[in-house]
Amino acid sequence: MPTISRFYGIVVFMNYRDHSPPHFHARYQDQEVTIEIKTGMVTGKMSRRALNMLFDWLDVHRDELMENWKLARRGEPLQKIPPLF
Repeated sequence: MPTISRFYGIVVFMNYRDHSPPHFHARYQDQEVTIEIKTGMVTGKMSRRALNMLFDWLDVHRDELMENWKLARRGEPLQKIPPLF
């Protein structure tokens, strides 16, 4: 599970050749969510504060996340994405 970003204790990662729809995973403390890149739909539980930071980050880096999704599907190295803050 390659880590693509870290900020405020949140770790964002993608799995190679993961199932559709395009999404990323995030961990914060003992909480984990999956977030769809296009819709922002969340599966799992995470504190509201951490989720809000992830949504802000997603809004800024949506195109980069989609590019990483394509790379992951091809089994190619993923690009790091900077934190928003």
